[in-house]
Amino acid sequence: MKILKTNLREGILKLIPENTEDLYHIERVLVSPDHILSKTWRRWKPSENDAGQKVMVDIELEAEKIEFSQELNRLRITGKIISGTPEEYVQRGQYHTIDVETGFPFSIKKEWKNYQIERLKKAVRESKKPKVEMLVLDDEKALFATLTGIGISWGVEIESRASKRDEKFSQKQSEYYGNIMALLEKAKAEKIIIAGPGFTKDNIKKFISMKAPQLLKRITFDSVSYAERSGISELLARGTVAKIAQENEIELQSQLIEKFTEYVAREKGLAAWGVEDVKKAIEYSAISDLLVLDSVLRKRKDVEKIVEGAEKAGAKLHIFSEETPPGEKLAGFSGLAAILRFKIR
Repeated sequence: MKILKTNLREGILKLIPENTEDLYHIERVLVSPDHILSKTWRRWKPSENDAGQKVMVDIELEAEKIEFSQELNRLRITGKIISGTPEEYVQRGQYHTIDVETGFPFSIKKEWKNYQIERLKKAVRESKKPKVEMLVLDDEKALFATLTGIGISWGVEIESRASKRDEKFSQKQSEYYGNIMALLEKAKAEKIIIAGPGFTKDNIKKFISMKAPQLLKRITFDSVSYAERSGISELLARGTVAKIAQENEIELQSQLIEKFTEYVAREKGLAAWGVEDVKKAIEYSAISDLLVLDSVLRKRKDVEKIVEGAEKAGAKLHIFSEETPPGEKLAGFSGLAAILRFKIR
C-alpha cells in the first residue's frame, strides 16, 4: 500500500492499494458514514428515452455498505453522492457504487482514530516484508500454508501412496517427494519453512539436494509435533517464522495469545479479559499489551473507548483478525484481553 497524501486537519488520507491484503486492511478501517472521494464512471442520460453514456466524474459519497471480496480482489463501497464534478453529470443524493481495486487511487475522509492510522501504516510496512511458505509433512501427507499480512492462507494437502509393504515403495516415495518439490518450486514466497515429526523432513531435504539444490537456499527446516494445522500453529507460536519473516504480525499475535493463556492458566493475576476487567486494569495503568478482535472493535463503541484509554495509559495495541488461529483463541475470551504489567486487586 502507498499513502500518497495525509491531511489529518481535514481528515483525508489518499491511498493506493497494491494487493488483496491492502484492500482487506482498508475495509477494516472503513465504517459508515465515512466519505470516499474518487474518480469513477457514471451513466449520464440527457433524457429518459436516451440510452445514455458512461462519463468519468469525481465524486464524494457517504459510505453505507462496505463489502470486501478476497476472491474478486475488490472492495465495493456503496452510498449516497454528497458532491461531484462535472455537476451536470452528478446527481446529489442518488446512490452510487465505487469498486476499489489494486492500483486504484482514492481518498478516505473521516474522523480518524490512532489505531486506524497505525493499521494502514503497518500495511505499508508489511508490503515490504517477504511472505513465507510453510509446509508440514510426515510419511503419509503434506500440508501447505502461506503466511500473509492478513493471516494464514491454507494450501493443498498431498497424500503419499507409498507403503513399506509395497514392492514399489521407493518409486512411490519419490513420486510423493517429487510432487511436493514441484509445488515448492512454484511458490511465490521468498522464504520456505519445512517442518514435521520424524525423519520425513530429513528425507525430502536429501531428495531436494539431489534434484534441485538451488531450492535449498530458500528453505529452513524445523520440527513440529504433527503434520496438521496444529503443526503450523506450533511454528507460529514458537517463533520460527519471526526469524524468517522479520517479526510478522500474525506470529507476534500467536506469541502474545500464548503468553496471555499461560497467565490465565497459572492464575498469576497478570491477565484480564472482558470489558469490565480491562476497564479496571486501565484505571490502574496496568496494561502492557491490549489484545482486541477487529470485528469487536468495529462494532462496539465501548470497546473503541477502551482502546483509546489504554493507548493513553501507555498500552501497546494489537488488533487481531478472527480469521487467524490467534484470533480464534482470542474470540474465546470475548475478543478483548490484556496482559498486565503487575497484579491489581
